[in-house]
Amino acid sequence: MYLHVGMKASEREQTWTVGELAARFDLPTNVLRHWETLGLLTPERDASGYRRYRHVDLVRVAVIVRNKAAGMTLEQIGVLLDGEAAGRHEVLEAHLRDLDERARSIERSREMTAHALRCRAHDIVACPRFAQHVADLTDGRADRPRTTDWE
Repeated sequence: MYLHVGMKASEREQTWTVGELAARFDLPTNVLRHWETLGLLTPERDASGYRRYRHVDLVRVAVIVRNKAAGMTLEQIGVLLDGEAAGRHEVLEAHLRDLDERARSIERSREMTAHALRCRAHDIVACPRFAQHVADLTDGRADRPRTTDWE
């Protein structure tokens, strides 16, 4: 997804229907309506009562999509978008810690994958060097990653 925020003034005055905005982000229209019920979006209404999304809504949808892809909950995204939210800094700091931990996990997985690609062992699990990549989980240390996400 790419969003050109350096739009001309006339493009910033443009509005979109719920279908047009949803299509722009490859989302079902009910997702935008749901985000509206949560207060993440506040589209204007035209004379017929139809939603009309402005440039600010376009940017908000982009923020929501990007942060959901990074693992943020809609509640956390609501706090991110609300500069006056109580506990905003604590929520955002906790999310940064989570992102840092996930980045470390991704790097460990990348190292394992790279080793497996180069390793000459027939059974990769039997390779002692490969096993070092998961030693923190197999030696009983307390710094294990949370497993509740898949339990």
